[in-house]
Amino acid sequence: MTPLRRGLDILYALVLGVVLLPLILYVAVLLLAREGGPILYKSERMKAPGQGFLLWKFRTMTVAEADQGVSGGDKAARITPTGAWLRRTRLDELPQLWNILRGDISFVGPRPPLRRYVEMFPETYAEVLRDRPGITGLATLAFHRTEERLLKPCKTPEQTEEVYCKRCIPTKARLDILYAKARNPCSDFRLMVATVFRSVSMHRR
Repeated sequence: MTPLRRGLDILYALVLGVVLLPLILYVAVLLLAREGGPILYKSERMKAPGQGFLLWKFRTMTVAEADQGVSGGDKAARITPTGAWLRRTRLDELPQLWNILRGDISFVGPRPPLRRYVEMFPETYAEVLRDRPGITGLATLAFHRTEERLLKPCKTPEQTEEVYCKRCIPTKARLDILYAKARNPCSDFRLMVATVFRSVSMHRR
C-alpha cells in the first residue's frame, strides 16, 4: 500500500467517523432494542496469507454456536429483519472504519477472506492479497447480486460451500486482480461513490 493511499484512508475514515457518528449510535441502539446483544459481530479474516485480524460488523444474523463458511445460501434464514435492512444499505459495515484506522483493511480492495478459503486456495489468495483488502471493490460491487443468486438455492452448508468455491471465488479473484493492476486514487473514489449508490453491475464494469 502506498503512503498516499494509506493517508487517504486515514483521512476518509476520520472524517466519516465524525460525520456518521450519530448514525452509528442510532444503528447500535436500534439493534439493541430490536435484537438484543451482541451488537457487533467479529470474525477472523485474512489481510495477507498467514496474517489474520478481527473484522468488525454490526450483527445481522441470529447467533449460532458453530458458524463457519461464507454467509449466504443455507444461512439466509438466520438473517434478522433489521439485519436484512442493514445489509441492503451496507450500514452493517460502518464499524469497519475502526479496521481501516488500525490498518487492517482499506476502503477499496478485495473483500478479506476467511482463513479456510485462503488455506483451500493458497495460490489464488497469494495473488489476490497482494492488494490490501477493503470494504468495497470491483468484485464486491459487480458480482454481489450474482453471488446471492448462485447461493440462494443452497439448502445445506455443503451445497453453499461447493457453489461458493467453484462459482464465486474464481470470478471474484479475477476481478480483484484485474482491478489491482489498473487502480488509481480516482478509480478508488469512483468505486466508493458507486458503493453508496449501487451503480456498478457486471454489465457496466
